[in-house]
Amino acid sequence: MDNANPVVRLKNAWKSSHPWIFQRLVEKPAQRPKPGSIVDVVGVDGDWIGRGFYNGHSRISLRILETDPEVAVDARWFARTIARAVGLRREVLQLDQVSNAWRVFHSEGDGISGLVVDRYDDLLVLEFFSAGAFRYREWIMEALAAQFPGCRFHAFADEHVQKQESFDFHGFTSSQGPTPPAVITEHGVKFRADPAGAHKTGFFADQRENREWLSRHVAGRRVLDLCCNTGGFAVYSAVRGAAEVTGVDIDADVIEIAKGNARLNNVRPRFVQADIFPWLRDAANAGELFDVVVLDPAKMTRDREQVIPALKKYLDMNRLALSVVKPGGLLATFSCTGLVSEEQFLDMLRRAAFYSNRTVQVLRVSGAGPDHPFLAQAQESRYLKAVFCRVLD
Repeated sequence: MDNANPVVRLKNAWKSSHPWIFQRLVEKPAQRPKPGSIVDVVGVDGDWIGRGFYNGHSRISLRILETDPEVAVDARWFARTIARAVGLRREVLQLDQVSNAWRVFHSEGDGISGLVVDRYDDLLVLEFFSAGAFRYREWIMEALAAQFPGCRFHAFADEHVQKQESFDFHGFTSSQGPTPPAVITEHGVKFRADPAGAHKTGFFADQRENREWLSRHVAGRRVLDLCCNTGGFAVYSAVRGAAEVTGVDIDADVIEIAKGNARLNNVRPRFVQADIFPWLRDAANAGELFDVVVLDPAKMTRDREQVIPALKKYLDMNRLALSVVKPGGLLATFSCTGLVSEEQFLDMLRRAAFYSNRTVQVLRVSGAGPDHPFLAQAQESRYLKAVFCRVLD
């Protein structure tokens, strides 16, 4: 055991392999380490548990990183862990052959709880979900720079995360002023990723395989992309030969980004700034029907107590989306709300089909791409649900 680390003891026996240990199971140390500090964790009888991040202010008090007592969690450990994650993407998944935009590091799925890193060409975007990932950001950036020589950095953390994890961060870039956007290509389609804008990382690489799969079924079709954000599915559809493409989003700023992405590819889908609920009601009343309908709303909730209201919203919007799908047409529906399970999402779709009096044939169920791995014992990293359906009648 590394005696340089503070020792934190558990109150109860611990047999789980899950990397999270919650506050109620942890004894308060006499001298509480700062949020995110690396500590050694021992059981109620003093037996070795592991080594990881401690945060006495967080509901998740311990995030286990290493279970070998002979292995120190230091700068070299971070370098090895990040190198292993990059090796998965480059050597096993061979993502460089497909795109210059992919998830470099996916939190627990890659071994550092609370760290997400996305690559957009030469730009690496870091998002911190734990005080530990934030506290050791310099080691993390050094390790990333070794894997991506000459890269640029942009980093941020949502305000609710900073409050929950008790750290203060206003973001940083590796250059003065706002981070310039990067132009990326996936499966031959171009997009502009702008992390300095107001919309997360500026591009969602998790939908890469889903965009490509759906785009094989749009040639000559009439396509509707609801909650289109920066135009991922709409632009893909236009590039792949759809006869007509309409994208709808309530956010005027993302509509402008979507139009810019269309221009990058020399295509001209129609983008509409509107709330999808009244827009769909008007479209259904006017008898509008589409061959392919995509529904990809933003995350509905981060609160477990709000899962049922979130499912009701999903039900309402899916019911409306089904009302404008041609008989025999396709519906691609998504949820990025991690607290909503795949089983709950499929049950919601069943009810939406019932209330719409439509027969829905599920063709494919998927999620995020393989650059978003999750541990079998820690499925919290599995957040995206994707269901591709044929609407038979």
